[in-house]
Amino acid sequence: MDNLDTPQNIKELLKKENMAVLKQLGQNFITQAWVVDKLLEAAQITPNDTILEIGPGMGILTEPMAKTAKKVIAIEKDKKIAQMLKERLAFDNLEIIHADALKIKKQDLPEFDKIVANIPFYITAPLIRKFLEQDWNKPMFLLVQKEVGQRIVSEPPNLNILALSVQFYAQAQFVCVVDKDCFWPRPRVDAAIIKIEPRPVNKEIEKQFFKVIKAGFSSPRKQLLNNLSAGLKLPKEKILAVLDKTGISPQQRAETLSLEQWISLAINFH
Repeated sequence: MDNLDTPQNIKELLKKENMAVLKQLGQNFITQAWVVDKLLEAAQITPNDTILEIGPGMGILTEPMAKTAKKVIAIEKDKKIAQMLKERLAFDNLEIIHADALKIKKQDLPEFDKIVANIPFYITAPLIRKFLEQDWNKPMFLLVQKEVGQRIVSEPPNLNILALSVQFYAQAQFVCVVDKDCFWPRPRVDAAIIKIEPRPVNKEIEKQFFKVIKAGFSSPRKQLLNNLSAGLKLPKEKILAVLDKTGISPQQRAETLSLEQWISLAINFH
């Protein structure tokens, strides 16, 4: 594995710019070239693509994307890093926005085609939900915490609310594991590259779907009948009738149901 940027180089640059790693922002910089290559390979960036990057950091991913894409829009929460990137990377097709990606509104962003990012681990779930639930409908190629990536692509009998929250809107694919030694500062856990490809969504049942899965997973050790009855505040007779109609056993546990079965429940409880 070739060094993309060494921890020493990053430290020296931060010192030169009078900056420090902000742990509260989850800053972990990529130091291995193969990680960037694998992420770009998954994203398949073309000269026609406008890319949204979240948390560009030292610009290690930003620079090669700017050399290939039509345009790169990079959102950086750290004001000093945003300013440093503007001075370091002189690309006409690069726009750096100093903002919090979790708070930025759809109308405040230019149009883009794909999201490609090494995102701070602590905002992975809310960030993915934000871009799925607010109808951006753009594919995402993300470097995330390995455990979160594994949860997102889970299938029965190990489904979970996060997986369902993503898979309701998109197909999720696990690309590869990235060892924690490929970052500086070295995080406590390994990372993973995942691909999230949006698909058509039944907006009419959206609210009911999330209400039903929240009820179903309310007490993981309990059977579906009890969870749904308590969570939806419906008599067990009503729950049994719907479960019978959808071919689901009342004794099943929430994590054993497929996405299609949860959608069927949402439709029948709608």
